[in-house]
Amino acid sequence: MIEERLLKSGLLAIAGVDEAGRGACAGPLVIAAVILKDPRSSLLKDVRDSKELSPKNREELYPIIVENARAHYILEISPTEIDANGLHRSNIEGMRRAISALDLVPDYVLTDGYEIPGIAIPNLAVWKGDQVAITISAASIIAKVHRDKLMIDLDKKYPAYGFAEHKGYVTRSHTAALKSAGVSPIHRKSYANIAKLLDA
Repeated sequence: MIEERLLKSGLLAIAGVDEAGRGACAGPLVIAAVILKDPRSSLLKDVRDSKELSPKNREELYPIIVENARAHYILEISPTEIDANGLHRSNIEGMRRAISALDLVPDYVLTDGYEIPGIAIPNLAVWKGDQVAITISAASIIAKVHRDKLMIDLDKKYPAYGFAEHKGYVTRSHTAALKSAGVSPIHRKSYANIAKLLDA
């Protein structure tokens, strides 16, 4: 565990940062930052990459993670902001903002795959971090559960698209709905598949 080495070197407040919704063409990008009380706690033994867990498992782990966190913060980046600034820039800036919004200043920051330039806190981009660092895994679960709930709520506002089922990702049913209902206000208009429909 990466956190084990950091803890042994005296870095106790380790923040993990991850996002949900990067590949979706609708809805917000959600970024979570989490500082766990003790990354080695047996209470967190089931925490892993959110993609490896069922929705039920993620929802069960969400309150456990929050209860065992010294600090956590969830940030939503709107489709409008993504369209204006680009996905990657929005993601990096969102990570920076989420870290800055934590109630506790981290000693060290671990991110899933992407470096965060411009922050004074020592940080490390970890390849497949949500699979090898429990703090990043915890952040991935927090972000995913939060975003899934948002998309279920947005499904009620925009019922033609099936957001509750596919959460804004490109699926056959989502593509069919776009062709019949058109582009909604929460679709990311800078994405190729959406831009193509707008240009048609």
